[in-house]
Amino acid sequence: MSSQAFTHSAFNRQLKKYYGLYTGGFIGFVVLLAIAEQMGLSRQWIGYWFLFATIGLYAGIGIMSRTAEVAEYYVAGRRVPAFFNGMATGADWMSAASFIAMAGGLFLGGFDGLAWVMGWTGGYCLVALFLAPYLRKFGQFTIPDFLAERYGGNIVRTIGILSAITCSFVYVVAQIYGVGLITSRFTGLEFGIGVFVGLAGILVCSMLGGMKAVTWTQVAQYIILIIAYLTPVVWLGMKHTGVPVPQFAYGYTLQKVGELEKKINADPKELEVRKLRTERGAAAAAGLKEPDKAFAAGKGALEKSVADARAANDAAKLAASEKALAAYPKDVDAAKKMWTADRAQAVRSAAVTPHAQPFPGKDQAAQDRARLNFIGIVFCMMFGTAALPHILMRYYTTPSVQQARVSVFWSLFFIFLLYFTAPTLAVLSKFEMYSNLVGSSFAALPAWATNWAKVDPTLLSIRDINGDGIVQWAEVVIGGDLIVLSTPEIAGLPYVVSGLVAAGGLAAALSTADGLLLTIANALSHDLYYKMIDPTASTTKRVTISKVLLVVVAITAAWVTSHKPGDILFLVGAAFSLAASAFFPPLVMGVFWKRANKWGAIIGMVAGLGICIYYMMRTYPFFTNMGVPKMELWFGLNPVSAGMFGLPVGVVTIWLVSLLTSPPPKAVQDLVEHVRYPHLKGDSVVSEAR
Repeated sequence: MSSQAFTHSAFNRQLKKYYGLYTGGFIGFVVLLAIAEQMGLSRQWIGYWFLFATIGLYAGIGIMSRTAEVAEYYVAGRRVPAFFNGMATGADWMSAASFIAMAGGLFLGGFDGLAWVMGWTGGYCLVALFLAPYLRKFGQFTIPDFLAERYGGNIVRTIGILSAITCSFVYVVAQIYGVGLITSRFTGLEFGIGVFVGLAGILVCSMLGGMKAVTWTQVAQYIILIIAYLTPVVWLGMKHTGVPVPQFAYGYTLQKVGELEKKINADPKELEVRKLRTERGAAAAAGLKEPDKAFAAGKGALEKSVADARAANDAAKLAASEKALAAYPKDVDAAKKMWTADRAQAVRSAAVTPHAQPFPGKDQAAQDRARLNFIGIVFCMMFGTAALPHILMRYYTTPSVQQARVSVFWSLFFIFLLYFTAPTLAVLSKFEMYSNLVGSSFAALPAWATNWAKVDPTLLSIRDINGDGIVQWAEVVIGGDLIVLSTPEIAGLPYVVSGLVAAGGLAAALSTADGLLLTIANALSHDLYYKMIDPTASTTKRVTISKVLLVVVAITAAWVTSHKPGDILFLVGAAFSLAASAFFPPLVMGVFWKRANKWGAIIGMVAGLGICIYYMMRTYPFFTNMGVPKMELWFGLNPVSAGMFGLPVGVVTIWLVSLLTSPPPKAVQDLVEHVRYPHLKGDSVVSEAR
């Protein structure tokens, strides 16, 4: 055994020892808090302990891993063993979307929600087959590095930088949204303030030690998030099925959910609420067409009702009319806000769609659109996964090409643990709500409903539409981002489990945010500043600039997040569509087609990314509400799947332009040939920048 191999083996054993002790310590910490809860520790203090203890732990790892060495800062010294790189990649991957929003998407979408699981899982197969080993063989630090070396020139590097910043920024906004959601719920802070408080936990890891600190922090975060995700599922599984591995009782639980759905759809009270929802939605749509006229007419009718009741000396009618007038919006702007909410919530007037029904729709055209959107999400998530810069950078950190390949296997394994569980959690949560929330009294709504409504009314709204004092399912409007975080409270589990899940969600969001912010900062400091502006910059100067830029980007992202540009699942999906459109064509064609040249890559990346951004901005409500002209959906495809247009455009453009222009130099073609057959000896084709 060589001395280098022996060193790696000893380092691996040391890491297993440290993280084994850390795992035992964390489980002990949870047990102690559970005992403290039984002894009277308040819920607020449990939330504080989970929040600040875990952030403190990550900060400690970041401080101990601080570095000013370039290779350590950018690629963790290229000495992360495959097992731990797989765990770090799993944490990097288990974003707020996977942890918080995926089970919520399955809860709301049923069968259609499986598109996210299939797409993200399939994407790692593409990573293993088409990119990871070849990029590791190439070496260097970033994806724009590869593009510049493969295609030549600073133009393609610049486009790579802008593309990396665009998709990573959209993705990091989703993570910070998750951080703000958790922080505000478990500390009582206002959402906007919670965003900036949680941001401190992100910065302390990524700013001090770069990829080195982020890697070892992400390993710790994965351990926390997987324990947090599995605990309530096992608990709920035992409660409802008596099976400690509820994934194997999934079919039984799904059958019980189907029976409850039939019962809800046949309930006369449910039908009454749906009718009222439909009427309110129609009235809201009419009001939004002529808001000034509708506001005056509505207020005038209520004032007349009060006057008539007073004239008739009808005390009961007078009290009801005065209450209705007091509840009426104070001005036109408030009325428009109410009508917008009523129109949006009119979707609850539809019958409950069976959880297991694929491609629901009232007619064949609607079913075809649902099928196309399912395929669109699978497509964009697969190819976006294989092109995300912060994920691909992880395979630069392994000691060798062979370790990069093994690392992909471990990544898939650690991701599988959560993805195998998410559908079960969604079904168990739905069964819990159908069984215990529906039919309960409004006078005795559980505390979790009130607490979450305070965090964000758009995430949870339970209103007595028909005034019978009983909760019907059509009266509940719940956001997918709420499901995982609220499930322990909904199920009546000890509050320490809620705190544990919040800590897991925070770990998932922080780990991905760290990787994304580092990708953006490195693109600016390494690819833009060092490679294009000042190639003579010292090591210390390069790392310092990266740290400063990281703080600036993080604060900017937090400011954007405080304006709530979209839900977590859309933001993440948009990032994947952008990455698929911009990066997948030039990366894969750059590895497997020697004829692909500089102008093909330049025009192809601009065309692919441009058509993706254009489609999103012309169809997504956040932009159209800001004044961007709205257009009809192409083929009924939702904005989140814009990569369905961007990626093919990128591929075709690179192919055509490359054939119409001069082939790349022979040296570049030789480089492609060498990269495509990554021998296990030798770590890189080009010299690694220092």
